[in-house]
Amino acid sequence: MTAIRQAELDALPVREALPGLVSALDGHGAAVLCAPPGTGKTTLVPLVLAGLVGGGPRRRVVVAEPRRIAARAAARRMAWLLGEQVGGSVGFTVRGERVAGPGTVVEVVTTGVLLQRLQRDQELAGVDVVILDECHERHLDADTVAAFLLDVRETLRPELRLVAASATTDAAGWARVLGHGRPGGAPVVTAAGVSYPVETVWAPPARPVRPPHGMRVDPAQLTHVASVVRRALAERSGDVLCFLPGVGELARVAGQLGGVDAEVLQIHGRAPAAVQDAALAPSAHRRVILATAVAESSLTVPGVRVVVDSGLAREPRVDHARGLGALATVRASRAAGRQRAGRAGREAPGAVYRCWSQAEDGRLPAFPSPEIRIADLAQFALQAACWGDPDAAGLALPDPPPAGAMAAAREVLVAVGAVTPDGRATPRGVGMSRLGLHPRLARALLDGAAAVGPRRAAELVALLSEEPPREYGDDLAAAWRRARAGGDAYATRWRAEATRLRRSAATPAGPSTPTPTLPEPEAAAPLPGREAASRRAVGAPAPDLRASGAGGADGSAAPATAAGAVSGDDAAAGLVAALAFPERVAKAKGEGAFLMASGTAAELGDGSRLRSAPWLAVAVADRGPHSASARVRLGAVLDEDTARAAAAHLLASGDEVRWEDGDVAARATHRLGAIALAVRPLKNPDPALVRAALLEGLRSDGLGLLRWTPDARALRARLGFLHRTLGGAWPDVADDGGLLARADDWLEPELSRARRRADLARIDAGQALNRLLPWATGEAARLDELAPERIEVPSGSRIRVDYSAEHGQPVLAVKLQELFGLAETPRVAGVPVLVHLLSPAGRPAAVTADLASFWQGGYLAVRAELRGRYPKHPWPQDPATAEPTRHTNARLRR
Repeated sequence: MTAIRQAELDALPVREALPGLVSALDGHGAAVLCAPPGTGKTTLVPLVLAGLVGGGPRRRVVVAEPRRIAARAAARRMAWLLGEQVGGSVGFTVRGERVAGPGTVVEVVTTGVLLQRLQRDQELAGVDVVILDECHERHLDADTVAAFLLDVRETLRPELRLVAASATTDAAGWARVLGHGRPGGAPVVTAAGVSYPVETVWAPPARPVRPPHGMRVDPAQLTHVASVVRRALAERSGDVLCFLPGVGELARVAGQLGGVDAEVLQIHGRAPAAVQDAALAPSAHRRVILATAVAESSLTVPGVRVVVDSGLAREPRVDHARGLGALATVRASRAAGRQRAGRAGREAPGAVYRCWSQAEDGRLPAFPSPEIRIADLAQFALQAACWGDPDAAGLALPDPPPAGAMAAAREVLVAVGAVTPDGRATPRGVGMSRLGLHPRLARALLDGAAAVGPRRAAELVALLSEEPPREYGDDLAAAWRRARAGGDAYATRWRAEATRLRRSAATPAGPSTPTPTLPEPEAAAPLPGREAASRRAVGAPAPDLRASGAGGADGSAAPATAAGAVSGDDAAAGLVAALAFPERVAKAKGEGAFLMASGTAAELGDGSRLRSAPWLAVAVADRGPHSASARVRLGAVLDEDTARAAAAHLLASGDEVRWEDGDVAARATHRLGAIALAVRPLKNPDPALVRAALLEGLRSDGLGLLRWTPDARALRARLGFLHRTLGGAWPDVADDGGLLARADDWLEPELSRARRRADLARIDAGQALNRLLPWATGEAARLDELAPERIEVPSGSRIRVDYSAEHGQPVLAVKLQELFGLAETPRVAGVPVLVHLLSPAGRPAAVTADLASFWQGGYLAVRAELRGRYPKHPWPQDPATAEPTRHTNARLRR
């Protein structure tokens, strides 16, 4: 043990803000600390508040970091400043690793670990101060922890002190949250930093690259990033820190940097501790550190003078309708860009090379999206239910959870037996919440252990909790075997997580939710069979979830099946994956093509061993925004019995009558979600279902399925004209949807008697429309008066009026000579008709809505043109006194 490194502590700029922070906590109990990177907010502040330096009273401080790598680094840095080893006065706890002792005063934890502690001990007994570091990143766990801590302060421990610390936080927003209704909110304390200038170099690609799509990044973009790294090495001194969105991109860029005169390191949340330590330690050699977002904040990478920013980040996305959630590659926000650039100016002047144009920069989002708005909320909803607030309505969250996402999360939790239908946590759900897993995976671990044993269930769930590298392939069972035999970094992490999960599966999950310790599988026993499952009807109670996916009536774990119910890697992998994602069990539709129980089509890549499987348990899938099918990234062979057992809550039997391929299809079905297991024709379907199917056919294929005579079409047009002109009691018949909404008023009793498409074709649409006329008011009797079907013209002819113009005037198309002597334009319902004046051959000669004006002016021009063309017809100079006729001059002289 060495002496406290006082000189280094005194050099940290945040020291100037400490009196104000201590005063704010003494007066209000909560404060927001805004301090730029490198000021010591993550290291000096906890030591001072704990009384380890500065001579203050001794307090126990918990520092919550969003990432494991940041938690380890912060603890090591504080221990070094104290001249100690980690585990003494300063320790850390992350998932699967704890380095702390009885003398630990400052403990750095991940937000996930702190969340679990709060669920076990809401008072946080013995903890005096909690610091929420990097709260600007808006991770869901961090927002949830903040809300829970505020609840604890409000109801149980008003003396508990809270600090929200960040380099670029929304100070006013967090002050309002921490103030929890107090006027003015919590105090905001600002620390000035010592920042060095950072020059910005805009380095866009020479040619356009495709924007990110799903997880995919255009290889040309990564090639460009690698070339910018080489350029930075040539133009600048010092280490280069390059930001990329994910582990795969780190590896690909590293592969393109072969031969550079620098050591190339990769730093990410999954990297071994030794690699992380190497990146965070000073080096005598020049380095290129390729990093994900873990290096944006909390960490100081010594020696860095240059940042190369790809401009890309990863955010969670979820398709609530189909249960397909994944990370998506997006453009990084301007706030993230500032954080990344700041890494170059921590120790000396530096430069940031941005792999996009200055014009593009202004179009980037200002801040990253809060995770609560875009992520799968099943785990959050379970945490809220276990906290006693199922709707999260009473939690002081910076942003409320979207109602749709919460509803989707509730459905998942009810299906796995974690909550009751009204959202209350069950004893089983409480146990699941303490496993540190998504509720789907918690269900797979607890129920899978009963069938395949705790060890195998834990190993498979560990594979599902961190997707294996792509080189492991898309076969879950094969990836399992490779992980067991492998010596790579992923296999090392997988073994550690599997060990943790095995202990969890073999330890009682709670006093009301025993999770039995079961022996490893030896002999196989059948799962619930197809015959038994096929007898379940709609509304039947969900089967035993320890064998098939549902909890007991009170949500507690149902009696376990005998251990060893499944044998073989393929069978075990299929069962555990199906337990985690029951709506993704899929039945083959053809070679490599499947239909999932959710209704989504799925496809396997060429060459996949799984292409010939009759059933599949889909563990990982993604679907592009314009793709009809999801691409299976990880799955396992499944049999139908196991699919039925794992997804038993999706089993349903019933009669299906629907409009399909242009006619009514009626059949009795037994389904697993969208998958038809058994189908037979229905001879006598329910008439109500048939009627509904026929209406659906009329909606999809149109009212043309009815018999429309010319008179029927004319009646519809006349009624449409009267509705537009007079309104009132005259019905709106223009819109098919509106007519179908009133089917009871005009299509009965014929519709209820119909059984198929041919029956619709026998319904006289005109006779049916007559039922909509305003008979009750007596207006129906005026139909021919207000909108006559025909108008008698001076020649004696009765000419049909065309009312079909949707928004125009009624049209009267008549030969010009038949109107001789008619001074005024005919009117219907007070509206002048639009007269189409025809030649003797029936061709248009003129159009007018004002006959009087036409006779005085336009007629002379028309007469001059038509007189020579039709000399046998009369063309008097004065049409007002001429005899109207439809005949020639010779005929008139007889």
